[in-house]
Amino acid sequence: MRRRILCNLLLAATFLVGCDALETAPTYGGLSIAGFNYTPYNLSRFVITDRYGNRASGGGDLPPGSGEGSLSCCYKLKGTEFTVKWEVYDADEAIKDLYAPIKKLHKEATIHLPRTQVEGGVGTRVLGLHFYPDDHIEFEFGTDLRGTRIFYGAIDEWLLKKQGKSFNDTMEDWVAFRRTARIAGEGWTKYRFTNTEDLKQYVYYTLLVNPNFDQHPAVRQIIEETNGRPGAFGEAMEALPASVVAALRRSNVEQAAPRSRP
Repeated sequence: MRRRILCNLLLAATFLVGCDALETAPTYGGLSIAGFNYTPYNLSRFVITDRYGNRASGGGDLPPGSGEGSLSCCYKLKGTEFTVKWEVYDADEAIKDLYAPIKKLHKEATIHLPRTQVEGGVGTRVLGLHFYPDDHIEFEFGTDLRGTRIFYGAIDEWLLKKQGKSFNDTMEDWVAFRRTARIAGEGWTKYRFTNTEDLKQYVYYTLLVNPNFDQHPAVRQIIEETNGRPGAFGEAMEALPASVVAALRRSNVEQAAPRSRP
């Protein structure tokens, strides 16, 4: 009799709390979705799906370096395994013929997200998707639209101020900006640079000194010694001896396989 009473009580408790009490997969509801684009392309659209049939989407023609200030709401996602499909296009190619259909590249990735404690409520619970130049994606929960990790705009603005107004006279501002973003993206792909000061120096030396500057022994030593210390590479490159800079300007540094950071 006692066992029957206990079973009835447990059954009643299950009905009171709902089926979610027995569900092991984490559920994230009331989500706003934001995309942060670090690729050299325009991100036109992305869709997230889970293994339970839920979908969430975002995008909206995000140029390189953009993301803050643009989101879509409200979605539910469940589980720890997600598939992301997204579309990008090369704006430099698109402007060559404004009347031709835009050629979009379709990409796909599988993301594992461990169970995560999420703060905020409906409207302030944001899932950010960080799209990197090598086509891998990282999820990050937040409570607002902030979260950009690579500031292409700040790098491009610094470069323009450093070189003067005549620097980009031969191209439109947005074309020059995408060039900056593309080179900075290479800095991330090779060495995982995200710090603005590090990327400033990487773009400057690649674009205006020597595209193979990072193969010079002195620079390779700096890269190895500053690994894991954001900002240290930029500081060391600013202090690079004038003799090394002069050698880089007049030399064809032999192209070698880059020692990418793990």
